[in-house]
Amino acid sequence: MRYAVNLPNFGQLADVRVVAGLAADAEAAGWDGFFVWDHLTWVKRELLDIADPWMLLCGAALATERLRLGPMVTPLPRRRPWKVARETVTLDRLSGGRLVLGVGLGWPATDEYGSFGEPTGAADRAAMLDEGLEVLTRLWSGQPVSFSGRYYRVDEVALRPVPVQRPRIPIWVAGTWPLPGPLARAARFDGIHPLKVDAAGQLVPLAPEDVAELVRLVGAARTDPGPFEVMVGGETPGDDPAAARAVIGPLAEAGMTWWSESLHPDRGDLDAIRRRVRQGPPGG
Repeated sequence: MRYAVNLPNFGQLADVRVVAGLAADAEAAGWDGFFVWDHLTWVKRELLDIADPWMLLCGAALATERLRLGPMVTPLPRRRPWKVARETVTLDRLSGGRLVLGVGLGWPATDEYGSFGEPTGAADRAAMLDEGLEVLTRLWSGQPVSFSGRYYRVDEVALRPVPVQRPRIPIWVAGTWPLPGPLARAARFDGIHPLKVDAAGQLVPLAPEDVAELVRLVGAARTDPGPFEVMVGGETPGDDPAAARAVIGPLAEAGMTWWSESLHPDRGDLDAIRRRVRQGPPGG
């Protein structure tokens, strides 16, 4: 089992120096990963301060030596895949090969896509995600790439240098459990970050039986014998190791390989977030 902190790129955390300091605290406290959200507006009526996630991650990379880093997740359909190729390779090399690329469709679609004239339909965004992943992974090779799809076109372009990590930067796919599309997409890559929502559209915790079934389905669909990561997110009390273990243990037994501690500002002010990071991974 490995443990990460996961924080938004807005509000009190829209400051590269603050986030870099939290990354250094996380490494010192024994966490294994440090991930940030990727939003342009979040909920635009709230008029939040929002930072570019790649700038936050550069600060975190420079402040640490061991932590795995990355966006969890970047909505690839609202980004040009060749631009993401440049950004990810630069960050992978800056961090010494510590980047994990989390990808998904992104939310809320109306605010983050529709506000800029981008497609908001899930089917369009899913197709763009699949095309974008094809373009991105081929560009990471450093070899000349030509691609002609419905959404993207590349005409004999080679992007260099290549990532430190070979054969590629790990890709973890986010998606709503138990929709089949994200499961099939994740099975083609290196990991999954499942989310579960209730009838009202609110995020709810995954149960151990959800994780066990997810692991079974993805395992049946995979053709790559390599390792596959399952990251589950939630909150644990840093001052109650027994309660934390009660949350983590059954999920780990079901097949979870990473726990992602959610540090949304709703959880408390910056001092409370910093205190939780410094308390270290749950159950320790």
